[in-house]
Amino acid sequence: MIRFTGATPGGGSKGNVAPVGNWDPPACWYEPRSAEEFSKYVENMYEETVNTPGQHSYAKASVGMFRNEYKDGKYKNYNLDQKDEGNWWVAVRDEARWTEPEAQLCDKQPFWVENGAAPPVKNAVTPQVLAELAYNRIQLPTTEVTLAPETTTKVNLPTWAWLDKASFKEVSVTAALNVGGLNIQATTTAKPVSLKLEPGTKDAETYPASGECTINADDSIGEPYAKGKSDRTPPCGVKYLRSSGDGTYKLRATITWEINWTGTGGAGGDLPNGTFGNDQNVTVQEIQSVNR
Repeated sequence: MIRFTGATPGGGSKGNVAPVGNWDPPACWYEPRSAEEFSKYVENMYEETVNTPGQHSYAKASVGMFRNEYKDGKYKNYNLDQKDEGNWWVAVRDEARWTEPEAQLCDKQPFWVENGAAPPVKNAVTPQVLAELAYNRIQLPTTEVTLAPETTTKVNLPTWAWLDKASFKEVSVTAALNVGGLNIQATTTAKPVSLKLEPGTKDAETYPASGECTINADDSIGEPYAKGKSDRTPPCGVKYLRSSGDGTYKLRATITWEINWTGTGGAGGDLPNGTFGNDQNVTVQEIQSVNR
């Protein structure tokens, strides 16, 4: 089975990275099982099914046919006499996505592959497939930017926004598989590269105008407000043009992460960028003149 390890910096709530564009990691794939592992799996499934009280006869017949295929039919005794010469390859579905149509595409029954031969299926596990599966397990910290003014700002007053370097680190997940002589792994790393601000209303302007604040040389984003900067334009921020009234605007802060991978045998490359963000409530008051 594939083993995933990794760490998420910082505390608080976390969430999965969302790929940019139409790409998604595999919802299913094929991976090897040794002859011993496969025989135990089939025998245990058979025993459990036929001995479960009230089990439908169709289920018993189905599992019996499946067992016979590998024990006394096309194959003999799960190829245990050839256990050092190859492996069984089986379809695996991502447990979090098993209801998706993409998860049903790996519909080939378990099949035998001799050592050194390439499995004749799409999505047979490789270092790149491991990297793509690791992508789907990257957990990122909630993005909460520091604002000045903090939670209540004024109409037509530039609000500064920034993220400190300490809040903004790379995240890596490693996927590894060591079964039946196949020992491969891949590490997928997400690196933060920019912050996008969406004010939550059309009656606002962002700094810069695109709302996309790039990362600084010290890995921070934006610039903290300090006394004496009131006449300056923030390098990253927002200016609201209308009061939020009795409510608030939901300022959405989204980090874009650049993602790449390295794996067994020197393999590696880029994967689609990912994003993760959240909303912050901002109160905007209607005050015509503000001294700062």
